[in-house]
Amino acid sequence: MRRPPLRLDAVLVQAVIAGALSFSHLHDLAAAAGQDGWKAWAYPVSVDLLLVAAWRRLRALRDTGAPRRSAWTWFAVALAASLGANVATAGLLDLHDVPDWLRILVAGWPALAFLGGTLLVHNPAPEQARPGPSAPEQAQPEPPRPVRDVEPVREETPAPEAAPAAPEPPALPPAATPTVPPALITHARKLADAHRASTGRAIDTDTLRARLGVPAPMADAIAAQLI
Repeated sequence: MRRPPLRLDAVLVQAVIAGALSFSHLHDLAAAAGQDGWKAWAYPVSVDLLLVAAWRRLRALRDTGAPRRSAWTWFAVALAASLGANVATAGLLDLHDVPDWLRILVAGWPALAFLGGTLLVHNPAPEQARPGPSAPEQAQPEPPRPVRDVEPVREETPAPEAAPAAPEPPALPPAATPTVPPALITHARKLADAHRASTGRAIDTDTLRARLGVPAPMADAIAAQLI
């Protein structure tokens, strides 16, 4: 299996350069404050380790939603120490005549870094979600009982019931004879007499209905009264 070729990452290169410069500035400041030999090299390591420890603690607390005030405090302290050393060695401070307050800060840094690292590491771990109570054990199913030979019960098929007779249609009420006004009968009689005089025949019901403009039942009733 071929390994992928190594590629230089611009961000990684930048991080290495920035870390080396910051490490050098911290070393120079510690040496100027009276910490010579291996002690001057230990100061940059102490600052960077506290910075990394605080950052890891912040990420762990962020995932659990716990308060992060303590982790932010120590992260700010380590960042201020690193940033302060970088600024102080940029020509703003005479490294051959370091003020007393800076010597005190450099000398007291190991105790401060030890306190911060201890508090970050030995802080109680954030409570994780506790598992709920275990579900009650389900009852074991009973083994199936042996089935005995049972004579099957024959079901009697019921005799089909006779279809109900169709209900007879209700009897229609007899058609009511329409009431004919006397004036209409008089007018119809005149029409009938005129028809007999002109044709010599009695007027039929259809002609009477057409002349009067009445419905057929009314014309039948009128014709019955003209007879």
